[in-house]
Amino acid sequence: MVSSFFRRGSTPTPAAPTDGSRPIATTGGMTPSSNIFPKHFAMDMYVYLSESEKFSQFNDPSALFWLEEELIYGDWTAGENSDGMLTHTASIALSENVQNNGSIFLHVFYVKAGDSPNPQDKERYSRKLTVHRFKQLNRYKKRRFHTMKNLLTGTSEAHPDLIREANDTAVEVLSHWHPNLTINLIDDHTPWTKGGVPAPLDEFISFVEGTDYYYPVVYFNDYWNLNQDYMPINDTVKSVNFSLTYSPMSLFKWQMYAAQSMRSRWYSFMGDDMMEESDEDQDSLKTTLVETNPYLLALTVVVSLVHSVFEFLAFKNDIQFWKNRKTLEGLSVRSVFFNVFQSLIVLLYVLDNETNFVIRVSVFIGLGIELWKIHKVIDFQINYENKWFGVIPKVTFADKSTYTESETKKYDMLAFKYLSWALFPLLIGYAVYSLLYLEQKGWYSWVLSLLYGFLLTFGFIMMTPQLFINYKLKSVAHLPWRMLSYKALNTFIDDLFAFVIKMPTLYRIGCFRDDIVFLIFMYQRYIYRVDLKRVNEFGVSAEMLDNMDSGMDAIQEKTEEQKKED
Repeated sequence: MVSSFFRRGSTPTPAAPTDGSRPIATTGGMTPSSNIFPKHFAMDMYVYLSESEKFSQFNDPSALFWLEEELIYGDWTAGENSDGMLTHTASIALSENVQNNGSIFLHVFYVKAGDSPNPQDKERYSRKLTVHRFKQLNRYKKRRFHTMKNLLTGTSEAHPDLIREANDTAVEVLSHWHPNLTINLIDDHTPWTKGGVPAPLDEFISFVEGTDYYYPVVYFNDYWNLNQDYMPINDTVKSVNFSLTYSPMSLFKWQMYAAQSMRSRWYSFMGDDMMEESDEDQDSLKTTLVETNPYLLALTVVVSLVHSVFEFLAFKNDIQFWKNRKTLEGLSVRSVFFNVFQSLIVLLYVLDNETNFVIRVSVFIGLGIELWKIHKVIDFQINYENKWFGVIPKVTFADKSTYTESETKKYDMLAFKYLSWALFPLLIGYAVYSLLYLEQKGWYSWVLSLLYGFLLTFGFIMMTPQLFINYKLKSVAHLPWRMLSYKALNTFIDDLFAFVIKMPTLYRIGCFRDDIVFLIFMYQRYIYRVDLKRVNEFGVSAEMLDNMDSGMDAIQEKTEEQKKED
């Protein structure tokens, strides 16, 4: 039953009247229309190539690309493999105009078997029974030039022509060609009503003027044409290969493709940059669907959903932990400020490298959460009476009393002191390496790449101050373990993806860096067990609270027994 939605068309309506009468009107005065091509209608398909949207070169033999006679409308058994598919492949010679960013169009005509699509052929031409659709075959894409060079020597490994073009213009519009296209003739006999066709189908269904009929839908399907397979057209390309496929398609399947085309149109309204990002994301999805094992694909979907849930729970519990936190004893305040710096660098890096829009939003939200934590770890006041240059109010910052009055601040400063001994030499060494051996777009990009690469490689050592504080306090009770548990689960999920997804080796190693820190946290949790007899700064221990709770329970039980006796 499910496969029938993908192979067969909808149930045909009664045959179109041959005596000129109209179909009977339905309730409300709405008149349904019928497909002007009835089921099993014999037809011929003419495919022409032209450099104009309006085709008139019917008498030019070189314009005819493909002629298929005696096609049966709704025939799902045609072709060599009895799957309804017909293919025609040929080489197309490109004119000088097309080589210089000109356009080339595909014109498809469906006519009654034996008829002609040429309006000049008065004997065999029928305007009513001629279906004409066209599509631009070449696609214009922006080519951006990013001059990469060594900042010390000024040399670049790029081709001299690319360097020269990059100096002349930052963006170049080029015509591109894809060698494959599918023509889908929709096997549909739904009684559509003019003005009542839902979007986006209404853009494809056209009605015959003055009648109660509509033309069959001709859909040019290029959904599976990946952007990476498009080749640029220039004056050195004299000819291109072109493979054209004809295939029927069911209404249900066509609706899904039409919805995807509507999605692409929405992205085009948001600008060319957003459109290009959408195409890249779609390519990744299509490649995954085509090349990935179905079982691995299903596992990836499930794991991704679980990863998203854990990520949300980690954010939720992190915010809840800091919102309800009354004391900073045992927590590294400097790590909070470093996380703000780290999130800011990551955000600037993804913006500079034109990363996916969704990633930009997620990084921006993460930075917002880290900024929100600042007012939880320090006290700051705005002095409107004392202003800089008489305009900008002065802002004073001070550590919270729960942080300064505890030993945490001393251990935090000591941990960062020891950490700087390893941190700064590594940073200097990485900076020298990137300047000597790596090419950059500019000094700004080099600084961002330097900091991001350093954080990616050595970022895990910034969690060591918290490990040092735990070691000195001999306690881990002050940590948000629920949030850490969710993040740890996400880390293990990232490890799984590191094995099955292609990625740079450096980034793959980075996926395992947090495992080391978390394992140390787990070891500290094991050796620094919670001491119920340990008294906090208020002179209260967990054992006292438990005794108080048990006493209250006993009093409550006794009260209930007295009520029963009464």
